[in-house]
Amino acid sequence: MDVLEAMRARHSVRQYLDKPIPADVAAALRAEVEACNREGDLNIQLVTDEPGAFDCAMAKYGSFSGVCNYFALVGPDDDGLEERAGYYGERLVILAQTLGLNTCWVGLTFSKKKAHIQVGPGEKLALVIALGYGATQGAPHKDKPMEKLCQADGGMPDWFRRGMEYAMRAPTAINQQKFRFVLEPDGKVRAEALRGPFSRVDLGIVKYHFELGAGRENFAWAE
Repeated sequence: MDVLEAMRARHSVRQYLDKPIPADVAAALRAEVEACNREGDLNIQLVTDEPGAFDCAMAKYGSFSGVCNYFALVGPDDDGLEERAGYYGERLVILAQTLGLNTCWVGLTFSKKKAHIQVGPGEKLALVIALGYGATQGAPHKDKPMEKLCQADGGMPDWFRRGMEYAMRAPTAINQQKFRFVLEPDGKVRAEALRGPFSRVDLGIVKYHFELGAGRENFAWAE
């Protein structure tokens, strides 16, 4: 399964099997974590065989079960942390899908006190991503119409439409899709986070999807 196939196949999963992640798969994930940390100025951590974070009432309320592995999205407590966490977290999510694993973004329904996460001075835990072998493969979410999520006044090039198709498949908090892509007259793309919970994280996630769908060689982001 390649990256684009993984984007199409991946859905949120909250129930997991009692099946450990093999050492070679964990090694591949850790290598990508290190790459994301270097590129994104982050301190993402892969935590395995640790059920404590999801052994709480909040996790049960969120319908989580069997979660023993997760990514902890940690980084400098600055204005760009949430978007970077979304972008690089989704990069890890898609890699996990190519390796046969399932995932779910988690903002609140886990225990920070029980989690085995290291947060240094000046750092913040943005959120976590549950990880493992799902009891199911999840289900697709319902999308808003494309025209409500983007603007391309001079016509929509094929690469922009492909980018939007993949952005629409991206996971967002409570499936809110609070984002907007605008094709500027100079050909650059402006991505906006609208008002909503975790919408800055969502912006990073959908930008990653848009880049892979559109082809990074076909456009530049507007400042």
